[in-house]
Amino acid sequence: MIPRVRLPDGTEVPALGQGTWHMGERRDRAAAEAACLRAGIEAGMTLIDTAEMYGDGGAELVVAEAIAGQRDRVFVVSKVYPHNASAAGVARAAAASLKRLRTDRIDLYLLHWRGAHPLAETVAAFERLRAAGDIRCWGVSNFDVSDLRDLPEGAACATDQVLYNPERRGIEFDLLAFCQARGMPVMAYSPLGQAGRLLRSPALAAVAARHGATAAQVAIAWSLRDGTTISIPKAARPEHVAENAAAAALRLTAADLAEIDDAHKPPARKQALGML
Repeated sequence: MIPRVRLPDGTEVPALGQGTWHMGERRDRAAAEAACLRAGIEAGMTLIDTAEMYGDGGAELVVAEAIAGQRDRVFVVSKVYPHNASAAGVARAAAASLKRLRTDRIDLYLLHWRGAHPLAETVAAFERLRAAGDIRCWGVSNFDVSDLRDLPEGAACATDQVLYNPERRGIEFDLLAFCQARGMPVMAYSPLGQAGRLLRSPALAAVAARHGATAAQVAIAWSLRDGTTISIPKAARPEHVAENAAAAALRLTAADLAEIDDAHKPPARKQALGML
């Protein structure tokens, strides 16, 4: 059973979803990628994250194929490029994403990272989309505390999607608590790290051995440990889909977490926000 996380508006979403970064980049892989996403939906990972940037829209096309005939089962997240985040640009980008996704609404629409357009202008454009029913809610990605403070007062930001895994823990210094205090879940991208380095961690391997699990499952369970974070690992093979879904049932002990902390230290001071 996949645990649930509550967004500020009361909507409940799976704490464990599916990422699509690097999907849709090759036409010959699209069918297999869509099949993996469908398998993830069947396993309860019904939140799918994508973006207009991924595969130049190709990932959204893969998502469209995966959710065809079962749109209402799925919570779709997409993102707008910062250079498209003007009043008119947001409307155009959202319309293009809706067309590629073959849907009448995006459940959660994010500003991919902060750019040159004023945040007030972007937020106003998001609110117009919400009023029109094109999106259900909106949020941001790659925002630090100072960026969140710059949002218009009372802005209904649903989440902040950021890089977060045992190797990249900078948000724990202040951003994570800032979001938690506002009832706004963090969405962790790249929870399995980059280039396989994290999955070779001796600490994760030791914890995994105690639980009869894999290092990847330990990394995912670690990202879900506080009950307020949404984790969106990507899986491009069926066996990895099943492995990721099973991680939701893994409960790390205090000793497990201490061992991970010893190898991958929590931040002792403010760090620049990690981004990929």
